[in-house]
Parts: sequence; structure tokens; C-alpha cells
Amino acid sequence: MEGSLQDLGLAVKRLQMRHHRQADAALAALDISLVQWDALRHLDQNPGASLHDLALLTFQTDQSFGALAARMESRGLIERVAGPGRAVRHRLTAKGAELRNSGGEILNRVLAESFSTLTAEQRTTFEALLRQLLSSPSGS
Repeated sequence: MEGSLQDLGLAVKRLQMRHHRQADAALAALDISLVQWDALRHLDQNPGASLHDLALLTFQTDQSFGALAARMESRGLIERVAGPGRAVRHRLTAKGAELRNSGGEILNRVLAESFSTLTAEQRTTFEALLRQLLSSPSGS
């Protein structure tokens, strides 16, 4: 029997929440959260990005990302650097880069365990279906 679209949407959300909880628990060994690791990842992947751009990439408001950045700066994970004009940009410190790398290894283990019941072909299909949904006009 086929489930409803609501059931499908809820299953996607439950999987996302499971990943979030498991990642947070595993990243606690590094004294960072998934939100902090994600910010480090996006800072690394988007050098020179504005605070607003980073907020969008991490699904936060400008204000919440600004507060997160301030906390991460006080921990020595990121630093402020002058940008064009009066803009201020952020970049990873050596400590932040180390945590991004170590956290990435932890996330890979969490996700590998989560998707371990799927074959490589099923994972490829699942990713392709998700990308298709995200690229549709209603997915924006």
C-alpha cells in the first residue's frame, strides 16, 4: 500500500532529524555542533562570502548567523578580515580548519552508517531523485 505524500514528506524530515541528532552527538567529541561544523564547511567552500550569503547557505537569519559567527570567533575558529569597501568577511583559522576536517570525517561515518542498508545503486538513485526534486521550480 502506497503512503500519502504527507507520509513521504514526514519520512524525509525524520531522516533529516535523525542525521542531525546523530551528527550532533558524534560531533560533541570535538566540542562543536552540527550547526557550527556546517558554518565552518560553508566558510571553507565560499571564501569571501558575505555574512548574509553564509546565513542563507546555513538556513539561518542574518542575525542568528552573526551571533554564531561571534561565538565561533571568540573560540578561535574563525576570524574577521576586511572585505571590499566597509564589508567584513570571515575566514577559518587553523583551529577552525582542523575542526572542519575532523568533523567532516565524523559526518561521513554518521551518514555511512545511516545509509548502510542501501546498496550503492540505491544511494545513487536516491541522490538523483533528491536532486531532481530540488531542481524543480517548486523546489526553490
